[in-house]
Order: sequence, then C-alpha cells, then structure tokens
Amino acid sequence: MSTASAGPEIERLITLLAKLPGLGPRSARRAALHLLGRRDNLMSPLADALSDAASKIQPCAQCANLDVTDPCIVCASPRRQEQTICVVETVGDLWALERAGAFKGRYHVLGGVLSALDGIRPEDLNIAKLIDRASDESIDEIVLALNATVDGQTTAHYLSDKLADCSVNVTSLARGVPVGGELDYLDDGTLMAAFKSRSTV
Repeated sequence: MSTASAGPEIERLITLLAKLPGLGPRSARRAALHLLGRRDNLMSPLADALSDAASKIQPCAQCANLDVTDPCIVCASPRRQEQTICVVETVGDLWALERAGAFKGRYHVLGGVLSALDGIRPEDLNIAKLIDRASDESIDEIVLALNATVDGQTTAHYLSDKLADCSVNVTSLARGVPVGGELDYLDDGTLMAAFKSRSTV
C-alpha cells in the first residue's frame, strides 16, 4: 500500500482509510488526497466530528444502540411499546428500521450473527442479555429481524430455541425480505410490508 513520495503521516492516513468498509488501497489514496485538498471545509471538520464521536458516543447498556446518552433515545422514550422487542444484527439495521418508521417498540442489537466460518459463537454475541430481557413478564413478543442470509437464519433458529422457555411470542419478518438481502439496503416500503406480515417462528 506504500505511496511513492508520501511521508509517514500520509501513509498512516491511507492505511487507516483503507480499513473502512468499501475502501481498498486505491480508493483510500483517492480519499486521502481529497481530504488533504480540502483541509478547511472537510478535513478539519471531519477530524473534529471523529474526535467528538470517539469521546461522546457509547453503546446503550440496555439495547446496545449507539448514542451520546445511556439509555439511548429509543430506550428512554416513553412513546415506545415496551412489550415488544425487535432483535437486529447491527446498529445499522436498527437505523434502517427507524428510517422506515416500521417499528414502534424497543430494540436489541446482537452485534453480529453466528458464523462457524468466522468463528463467531453464541457467547460472542449479545444473546445472554436478550434472554434476560425476554424473561421479563412485561415482554410479550420478540421480533427476529435478522438478515435473510444463511448465518442470519441460523442465528434466528438458535434464538427461537433459546427463547422457547420464555413465555413470549417469537416472530420473524415476512419473506418479503429477499434471501441474501440486508436490512440496511432495503427500501422503506419493503421493510414496512415485512413487519406487517411477520409470522410466528
């Protein structure tokens, strides 16, 4: 990834940018040059935003959403339906559902899905906290809104088995969500339809 005639500071910037999703070495070099060419109106504000985010944003102790407050704005809202919890893979999926306005209850972010290939086991995910929350008598439905991938469906089956001992109705999104599809890339209408047509697992 070495760049000819570039100092160590530029090399470090390119190396770090290349670690972002969707950016390879070549795209990282272009991004670095773009930032360096717009120091005042882009690079400096971006540096300030990154510093603020690193110091102020934290995971919610209840649902693992990211926010500057704990509990997060969703968990703290008195307008949410407390009896329903929607389980998602990532914070990005939570944000996608919020954009669509498809869900008015609480959330639970797993932090990933089970994957034998990647060595991700149940203890690596935020599952124990989910079981604790589902054991609360005030909870009557757990919606498994996991991505329609092999690992997502494997995780959904595992969770439904683990939740079987809780007196809670376990549902999943309708198959309007395409196999292999990720929630963050679906349009709002598809997400709304999937929620309305969710079924018991």
